[in-house]
Amino acid sequence: MKFRKTNHLKGEVTIPGDKSISHRAVMFGALSKGKTEVSNFLQGADCLSTIDCFRRLGIEIENRPDLITIHGKGLDGLSAPAGILDAGNSGTTTRLLSGILAAQPFETTLTGDASIQKRPMLRIIEPLSMMGAHIESLGGNNCAPLKITGAPLKGIHYYPKVISAQVKSAILLAGLYADSPTSVTELAISRNHSELMLRTFGADVRTEGTTATVFPRPALQGQKIRVPGDISSAAYFIAAGLLVPGADILIRNVGINPTRNGILKVAEAMGGNITLLNENKEGEPTADLHVTCSPLHGTVIEGDMIPTLIDELPVIAVMAAAAEGATIIKDAAELRVKESNRIDVMVENLSAMGCDITGTEDGMIIRGHHPSDRLLHGAVIHAHDDHRIAMSFAVASLIAEGETEITDSKCVAISYPDFYDDLRKLCGN
Repeated sequence: MKFRKTNHLKGEVTIPGDKSISHRAVMFGALSKGKTEVSNFLQGADCLSTIDCFRRLGIEIENRPDLITIHGKGLDGLSAPAGILDAGNSGTTTRLLSGILAAQPFETTLTGDASIQKRPMLRIIEPLSMMGAHIESLGGNNCAPLKITGAPLKGIHYYPKVISAQVKSAILLAGLYADSPTSVTELAISRNHSELMLRTFGADVRTEGTTATVFPRPALQGQKIRVPGDISSAAYFIAAGLLVPGADILIRNVGINPTRNGILKVAEAMGGNITLLNENKEGEPTADLHVTCSPLHGTVIEGDMIPTLIDELPVIAVMAAAAEGATIIKDAAELRVKESNRIDVMVENLSAMGCDITGTEDGMIIRGHHPSDRLLHGAVIHAHDDHRIAMSFAVASLIAEGETEITDSKCVAISYPDFYDDLRKLCGN
């Protein structure tokens, strides 16, 4: 797909449902008694993989454009699938479902696409095995496909080496079936959607500092869930609104959970003009975001900030390329094991557009333009089938001289099927 620079970015956009919350609503609804109704569900490929897996585990799920209805059967209601479960490109499906399957009285093989089969799974294999599950990496490389033989589980207190909501959630979900409380203490707090939503469904989940504890065998009950807009999807419009000259946009219904809103803090630190309107602080907090073009300057992004914006770092790198001075991103080695090696891919593609960028072991150093310098120029961008890379460079193209072509651009369907349509509307074409 080909893109060109624009001097028009105005209007409103409503962001599709949060991917993390959409996944969890289906999973927790399946493990609850009775009916769960989910509105504003993200109809992206990853979340549809979760629906498919739970249907194959014996759960009836109705998927209508405006409402997902899950007919849950309780914690013990899953049944053995007829064949292999396929999580597609979804790391969330793979890791969280592994925690659930670890306790089931049957054997399951769980796999995914070529990308998933390269992503690290030892981070869940290790704690789930400590709880009593039997998990085998069929390739012998601690990646999917995974053969999971369920077993009676015991509660543990686990200290993950990586800050990951997927790891924490996999352990807490297994903990629902354990013989005693299960705790996870993180180096820093990762996104807490699992803890918040499990409480909504009736689980006893307690948090203190960076420790989350779940108590076993709750009587989960079906709920009505409205999914807030995904701040990871809003990030591309936030960046575009800050970068395109004269831009003035309103982004509706964005989730601003404090464990996810790091991009708002970074944008503020860089001089970005973002105003929160119509804030709703009940449950998962939301707001409308009013974004206008702003002169940006470099900043340092590190430490506890990283888990709150790990998925937004590619588009933040684009913001940094158009900011005055240097931006340093560190403590983000996790970028190397996402859908692509996002450090190497961002260096490859931003360099092709004329940015002065250096990759490091755990991040990037981006030396932004001086106001008198020419900005980015168009290039052929290789997205490596990574949805966040494709969307980030669609944003970069809006301020780049000449034509930008993005290969494998259709991969945005993983998280935001209508992204290009929404972008075109704001650009007035």
